Amino acid sequence: MPKATYKEAGVDLETYRESMRRIPQLAQRTFCPRVRDLPGGFAGLFRLDFDSQLFARNYESPVLVSCTDGVGTKLKVAQLVGRHDTVGIDLVAMCVNDAICCGAEPLFFLDYLAMSHDEPDLVEQLIEGVSQGCLQSDCALVGGETAIMPDLYRPGDYDMAGFCVGVAEQRSIIDGSAIAPGDVVLGLASSGLHSNGFSLVRRIVFDLAGMGIADHVDELGDTVGNLLLEPTFIYVRPVRRVLGHYKVKNVVHGIAHITGGGLAENIERVLPKQTQIRIENNSWETPPIFPWLQRLGSVDDEEMRRVFNMGIGMALIVSPYFADSVARMLTEQGVRCWRIGQVEPGDGKVIWPS
Repeated sequence: MPKATYKEAGVDLETYRESMRRIPQLAQRTFCPRVRDLPGGFAGLFRLDFDSQLFARNYESPVLVSCTDGVGTKLKVAQLVGRHDTVGIDLVAMCVNDAICCGAEPLFFLDYLAMSHDEPDLVEQLIEGVSQGCLQSDCALVGGETAIMPDLYRPGDYDMAGFCVGVAEQRSIIDGSAIAPGDVVLGLASSGLHSNGFSLVRRIVFDLAGMGIADHVDELGDTVGNLLLEPTFIYVRPVRRVLGHYKVKNVVHGIAHITGGGLAENIERVLPKQTQIRIENNSWETPPIFPWLQRLGSVDDEEMRRVFNMGIGMALIVSPYFADSVARMLTEQGVRCWRIGQVEPGDGKVIWPS
């Protein structure tokens, strides 16, 4: 009777060690002076403040902010295309964009990767994307986990989850309670589909339209694969710069990350019950990928609004006295934004024009 081995059962420890050998340099390039080195340790270490007085935050009442998310079925597109260095950016974005909604500075990030068999080249591509996302958000990649589960995943399949921890001063937390009638809603441009609605996207493009990932979409000027893999925009730096410039809470009253559920559902999460927001029709530029998908799948307007961001990846609800200067500051940082609505008395809903 042959001896059973871990490799024969589907887990090759030598290949696993090769994957782990490639990851440290991708993580270390995201480190800041607050990361403490722990070679061979079982956890990541991070100082809440700097040792240096020159850069010290001098927190008075710090509150830790935690977020977690995944990439969803956009991973299936990456697997079809055979390109895996962008979905890690999506993973980071889905977490740090949530953290910034309450005014937090993202501190550190951890990832969880599950797959059928260890593939060092694949792991390196995935973590390259995570590392790039952390660099874009000034967030340290302090650790992670790779789980090899041959009985749960088919060869070539994988899943990713991310975890972000940030910090905010208690007095500066943005929770939407300051939102009042007259406030202006600024919509920040998305980079496209971001990471939501891909079950519907895949249904439309691959099943109903019968397209392949290499097909060229003339009206959009690129291949299906490239269009669908466009990474989620990370808003941390521009929004933090706005919040750092206007340190008082009477400027930015609420922030909503526009993910699954669209503008209405996500903005309503931060609205006080005695207010509502009236969205102005045609007040921003909708990326052409959305009307293309709508025509391709004969999707009605309400379903499009409910599933996709429709070109607005984040919404800032700001004092009307500062709306122009906030918009100008965002534009100067390369983030297109528009006045897309206004707060008025109501019942906690977002109202679309008929």
